[in-house]
Amino acid sequence: MMPPDFGQAVELSALREAEIVPLLGALNSLDLSRFSYISLHAPSQFSAASERALRDLLSQEVWREWPIIIHPDAIWDFEMWRDFGPLLCVENMDKRKPIGRSARELDAIFNRLPQASLCFDIGHARQCDTTMTEAYLILREFGSRLRQVHVSEVNTRSKHDRLSFASILAFQDVAHLIPEDVPLILETPLQSAEIKAEIEKVRIALPVESRVMLA
Repeated sequence: MMPPDFGQAVELSALREAEIVPLLGALNSLDLSRFSYISLHAPSQFSAASERALRDLLSQEVWREWPIIIHPDAIWDFEMWRDFGPLLCVENMDKRKPIGRSARELDAIFNRLPQASLCFDIGHARQCDTTMTEAYLILREFGSRLRQVHVSEVNTRSKHDRLSFASILAFQDVAHLIPEDVPLILETPLQSAEIKAEIEKVRIALPVESRVMLA
């Protein structure tokens, strides 16, 4: 958990399927009172055989009204997830993935999940198109669905990295399309002592003073 001056937004992640049951089991014991925004990241991969059980586990938490972040390429049966409505938050993908990378591919996904919202991963968008044209198109087309933004640089190996000068300049090109009240979730792997400096780079890349910051 981050010190209080590091922000009011947090994403609780169970990126591996084996992590979801322990995470959900621990929710009631976590002190999350200082966070004004909380989201829950579903596993990034799961089998077709376990999809319904995972869906049922997550559906037991909808009373919390936390967005549930999901990778569209992980979904086997889109119909199974429609009942989550806007709480289901689809993340745009990096270049390794077969779907969800572009505005056109996201449009096909939202046609199947018409009420779903958007988790915009700005690093994924830049990795797929360094001109930021695709990032612009995603935000222009689906800005009304935007619930949160993942912030990091995503390198050529599709790993999250610290913001470089080039990524800061690129992110500034679309910063005006991200409303100031949309939470920013920092995904860069850092030691605790390094977090504050990285946040300052994020503030330069996406410069709105009143943003809800970080997890």
